[in-house]
Amino acid sequence: MPTDAGGAAVVLDPDTIADGTDTLGVGTGDAPPGTYVLVFGVDPGATIDVGALGTAEFPSGAYAYVGSAFGPSGLGRVDRHRRVAAGSHDVRHWHVDYLGGHAAASLDAVVAAPDADIECRLAAALRDGVAGADSDGDAPLPGFGASDCDCPAHLVAGANAGHLRGVAVDAVKNAAPRRR
Repeated sequence: MPTDAGGAAVVLDPDTIADGTDTLGVGTGDAPPGTYVLVFGVDPGATIDVGALGTAEFPSGAYAYVGSAFGPSGLGRVDRHRRVAAGSHDVRHWHVDYLGGHAAASLDAVVAAPDADIECRLAAALRDGVAGADSDGDAPLPGFGASDCDCPAHLVAGANAGHLRGVAVDAVKNAAPRRR
């Protein structure tokens, strides 16, 4: 049963998802529901058409997108995003598909919060974590990934993928509700 508590971050390598050996069962279709962060590298910088949001410049660097997956396949949705990024799935449904499916983008890591329904809190914690450590913590495209909520965006930019992955792990912990 999903909760609104964060806390347990699981870092997954896209290659282990592809070969079905990831610890959560994302690649085998046995994953629980939860919230996730996709960490992309973009090199070289690119102009990307992001569907209804229009065209945006994505300078060379790293990007972290926050999403959630509470449907029948749970975090299995992450494998769909991985396949789009790998070029083996052409359908663009979500904003992140336009970024991940661009030739200049590569999926570098996945940070998952299994059984935690913390998407908007995680996006805010990620924005705060990046803004506190990296001046590039602005959303490159307002509304990206946030068409169904009041958040400014569910995408942040950073200097490099390793740094964003670490900030995402910390953000999962920080997204947990504070207890008094």
